[in-house]
Amino acid sequence: MSDRRDLLIIGGGLVGMALALAAARKGMSSHVVDRADPAELTAEGFDGRASAISTASWNLFCNIGIGEGLEPFACPIASIAVTDQMKPGRLDFTPEPHEGSLGRMFANRQLRMALFEAAKNEPLIAWHAPVDIVARERGEFGVSATLADGTVLEAALMIGAEGRRSPTRDEAGLKMATWDYSHRAMIVGLDHEKPHDNVAWEIFYPAGPFALLPMLDGPQGQHRSALVWTVSEKDAAGVVKLSDRAFLAEVQKRMGDLLGEVSLNSRRTSYPLSFQHTARIIGDRLALVGDAAHGMHPIAGQGLNLGLRDVGALVEVLADAQHLGLDLGDPQVLKRYEEWRALDSLMVMSATDGLTRLFGIPGKLASTVRRAGMAGVQRSSFLKHFFMDEARGMSGQLPELLKA
Repeated sequence: MSDRRDLLIIGGGLVGMALALAAARKGMSSHVVDRADPAELTAEGFDGRASAISTASWNLFCNIGIGEGLEPFACPIASIAVTDQMKPGRLDFTPEPHEGSLGRMFANRQLRMALFEAAKNEPLIAWHAPVDIVARERGEFGVSATLADGTVLEAALMIGAEGRRSPTRDEAGLKMATWDYSHRAMIVGLDHEKPHDNVAWEIFYPAGPFALLPMLDGPQGQHRSALVWTVSEKDAAGVVKLSDRAFLAEVQKRMGDLLGEVSLNSRRTSYPLSFQHTARIIGDRLALVGDAAHGMHPIAGQGLNLGLRDVGALVEVLADAQHLGLDLGDPQVLKRYEEWRALDSLMVMSATDGLTRLFGIPGKLASTVRRAGMAGVQRSSFLKHFFMDEARGMSGQLPELLKA
């Protein structure tokens, strides 16, 4: 049995499903194929994973119809505080009242639930999950994926959205520049004694950043934040084995009395950190989006937002092509997408990689130089507004779907 649609989106995570919904808004149909079970991804309970959604990404969510439902679960980021090991010389990014927040924090589960519910109700989306793909084909006139049960899904264009270990990208032979940071991110949800006042903290240590991200208060009014703590890979095994009590003692040591006494409200998870950038994000009837195209350090929380900018650009390019009666898999159509995304993705990834290396230099002299640089930025309203616009995702050529 065959069912041909406009797009064959392989990977139904946050970026893949946002792409399907954005395409549907422009009248394009899609197959969305994923190995993961949606019921498991939206199961009750907080796993500590959360995402900072930039202003531009929030505009996309509103434009694809999920913003209103998500708003009650958003914790606004009123300001960002950056410090080198909690030493004097703190850098604050606080927008003017009329400029709104710097973004919104969400538990990933809430984002998935909103996207999945919208997808279920969208007739232009055929959602296949959990399923395995046994064959992918890209030909002169279309693409297809054969599922384990023999079902063949056909489309004009294949999109790889499976994340960092994208089989679609690897099968296409699209090469990556990649290196391992030899660091691991420890992720957990925290309850804490003092309110966070909607401030996101980025505390830099030589082993890596220690980020405290504001979340909505818990059901009993508990003050909550998400922790993303980067540790050296050589120390990671020991940190993972720590009891909850010992783990909290190490956390408290790094944040001091910033939020008062802390406790865990989720299980602890961890994952290795690496950099990967695919110079070519298109192939014959193929486009890559999100982490399949570029995976970065979580230092500035920009990974998901970069993927959502891919979504906005790709959908705009495809909608323009459709309006002109062009084949969605036309090489010139895909080339426009690649060229549009090349500079933005490279700049964001280079910046996060540079920050990781700059703050990773140990020693008092390096710390003094960093804090002097931060003090210079703190005094410059131009530089601070530049960095805040970058954090909001409101710089450069924005796709229409990412505009208010």
